[in-house]
Amino acid sequence: MPYENIILEIEDQVAVVTLNRPDKLNAISPELHEEIMQACRQLGEDDGVRVVIWTGAGRGFCSGVDLTAARPQGEHQPRSERIDEYGWVGRQAIEIYRNLNKPTIAAVNGVAAGAGMSLALACDMRVGSASSRFKTVFIERSLSPDSGMSFFLPRIVGASRAFDLVYTSRFVDADEAYRIGLLDRLVPAESLLDEAKELAQQIAFWPPVAMQMSKRVMQRGMESDLEEQLRYETHGIVFGRRAPHDVEEAAASFREKRPPDFTGE
Repeated sequence: MPYENIILEIEDQVAVVTLNRPDKLNAISPELHEEIMQACRQLGEDDGVRVVIWTGAGRGFCSGVDLTAARPQGEHQPRSERIDEYGWVGRQAIEIYRNLNKPTIAAVNGVAAGAGMSLALACDMRVGSASSRFKTVFIERSLSPDSGMSFFLPRIVGASRAFDLVYTSRFVDADEAYRIGLLDRLVPAESLLDEAKELAQQIAFWPPVAMQMSKRVMQRGMESDLEEQLRYETHGIVFGRRAPHDVEEAAASFREKRPPDFTGE
């Protein structure tokens, strides 16, 4: 389907979704929010896509929610109501975005703030450059964290660092972001997207059903106790047998000392 607020490109089993409101630092409007969810549904159903990269057009990844565009009558609507509306939107968008059944990589080009930072944190991995910056921002707007930030941030950087970033609302530059785990890889700015695509290609090489189940198992592991997780891991192994060709191909290529050819079947 055609999109107006994102650019969707698919090549060699890798989709690149670019948030495309550069004049607003890719702030999330209702239209952009809806297109993000539509793109997630489309990509989730496309067996030709194995990995999804999210990035932003222009100077930033995403500056958060565009409260000025909350709804057409927004100038006559109390700010508290617009914020409450976007709290609901944030929950809805993050759930479908996080649950996309493909590995996801955020290529963080510039600032990721507020709900935009949450979008980056909701990806499985984050690649950045010297221009990458993060800012929680909520406390400056007399808000508490939403869009999943209170879930993702402490799990990624630890509880005390998460409190620090929320309470101070300070900018975190690329070097600190890499040091504390907000970024998994720090690369030259001019090759950011190329590096993200190279990483995506490495991931796309592996059997897609096993990769999808690995994502589910890892996500579940952040919320389960050991006994429950051991049972779920067994479920994951059983689920992986739904791609018998890839199971056999993994063993055959190992025996024959050749590269495997995984088809997802």
